[in-house]
Amino acid sequence: MTDARAQPAISPTFDQKLDALLDVIYPDHDRAGLKHDILAAFWPEGSHRRRRARMPGTALWSERDTVVITYGSTIEDGQHKPLDLLRHFLETWLKDAINGVHILPFFPFTSDDGFAVTDYRAVNSNLGDWTDIARIGADFKLMSDLVLNHVSSQSVWFNEYRQGHPPYDRFFVEASPDDDLDSVTRPRTSPLLRRVDTAMGERHVWCTFSHDQVDLEFRNPEVLLEFLRVMRLHIDQGVRILRLDAVAFLWKEIGTSCIHLPQTHAVVRLMRLLLDYAQEPVVLLTETNVPNAENLSYFGNRNEAHAIYNFSLPPLILNALLCGTSKHLNQWQMAMPPAQLGCAYLNFSASHDGIGMRGVEGIIPDDEADAMIDAVRSFGGLVSMRSTPGGGQRPYEINITFFDAMKGTVAGADGWQFERFLCSQTIVMALEGIPAFYIHSLLATPNDHTGVEKTGVNRAINRHRWHYPDLVERLHDPESDQSRVLTEMKRRIKIRRAQKAFHPNATQFTMQLGEALFGFWRQSLDRDQSVFAIHNVTDTEVRIPAVSLNLIGGDAWIDLLTGERLDEMAGATAPDTPPSGGAEITFAPYQCRWISNRGGGI
Repeated sequence: MTDARAQPAISPTFDQKLDALLDVIYPDHDRAGLKHDILAAFWPEGSHRRRRARMPGTALWSERDTVVITYGSTIEDGQHKPLDLLRHFLETWLKDAINGVHILPFFPFTSDDGFAVTDYRAVNSNLGDWTDIARIGADFKLMSDLVLNHVSSQSVWFNEYRQGHPPYDRFFVEASPDDDLDSVTRPRTSPLLRRVDTAMGERHVWCTFSHDQVDLEFRNPEVLLEFLRVMRLHIDQGVRILRLDAVAFLWKEIGTSCIHLPQTHAVVRLMRLLLDYAQEPVVLLTETNVPNAENLSYFGNRNEAHAIYNFSLPPLILNALLCGTSKHLNQWQMAMPPAQLGCAYLNFSASHDGIGMRGVEGIIPDDEADAMIDAVRSFGGLVSMRSTPGGGQRPYEINITFFDAMKGTVAGADGWQFERFLCSQTIVMALEGIPAFYIHSLLATPNDHTGVEKTGVNRAINRHRWHYPDLVERLHDPESDQSRVLTEMKRRIKIRRAQKAFHPNATQFTMQLGEALFGFWRQSLDRDQSVFAIHNVTDTEVRIPAVSLNLIGGDAWIDLLTGERLDEMAGATAPDTPPSGGAEITFAPYQCRWISNRGGGI
């Protein structure tokens, strides 16, 4: 029970907000008892809360923040604990450039590479233990997964459910094959319901993702309380970013789409409310691979997620570089609102799940999407499908390593893979938001077709496990893809993190430079630094008039990536003198320039 003497009084604002949320989530439950249980779950004896809520602002992140995404088992050697090897790799190869790490589910599991959890309170013994997790969290901003939509069918929770033991007898979503389920939004093509024998008789349980991942019943407040206790455990172990996996599917109502329901948003707001009063500065990140407008809804009114994945970005970058046009990337970027105060985008090009296509529905025409898919298949990639209402199927995600996705264009493979790939990642670094890089992008990992053959799972193509001695050998070889890519990626990340104009909330405006270039202007929050971030998305040289950029004289306009003086090249050397009319700035194929009036310490 919470020790009331050790805690500041609950503020009236907190109390009112919690009441309003419980009116949406649990209108028929005992209010006083439930509020007491929520506080005791998140602030057990010995923990403390703030007197006032943490106000929305820009202090939870900065331009120095960059995240690497990795499995705990990505690096192995057969002798040491994988988490020890991961820590060694992070400390040895990344710490001077990257300060955050997302360790994908590190719990005991039965399938889906960790997302079918059997025990939320334990670390997979094949990886290490909580001490190993905490050691990484002591040196890096640590992100963990709250896999809250479903649990493994072989978990204690589900076994207890099948035996009819409370409270687990009400922990899982049940439905009937006769129910109207035609409107349910699905990310998979497997049957939604699974028949199981229980002590209560035959039941059909809800399985949004797979029959080994059984959906939890959040209409039972005991389920929510369990996850609040798990959140507290993670925070106490050093986690500072909580990723809400597949949160969009959390609440089910027969006859609806069962995605983004009001109760789902209210649960996210409740978690955000608790974190606003937490002593620890914890960022709440929602993972919702859905169309762009739906994804943006998880910011709420600055009262839901602190950060959301920029899910439209990976397929848009892929489209721009495979098709050689920034048209759709430009149109999308111009329509994107800046993140609200206290909120930020998490920008990425690749993840453990592949390149999701839902984020560009209504943005990239079907014929162009088909051309992208054909090109990726020619580079060894695969495509996973999803079911649509009415029994149809549509591409859900492209499965390929991003490095291999850059082997060529829709015209076929060519010799620009390295340059094209670096262009894709440099865009991610420069855009408004926090950049995150999947470890296999940093390591230029090729497609793992052997993994696909062994598992029968398309996503295994991008989940290679490196033998650490082999990886180290390649990283020490300056001619290897691994060394070339990681060296240049780190160089650019280190330049980026020194620029105030690349703060995740710094001003951003999209530039109109034609379809061959993707450009935008960033300005620091104190308005002291400007950066024109411009990227050639084609395999041909592009020239633009220097007057396209506002390189006012008096400042030394430097391309941060090359060290060139662009103001001198453009002829703007006198104070308040614009570039001369005939001057041009050249972009080699896939070249990126960060043209700034301040060197940012580089």
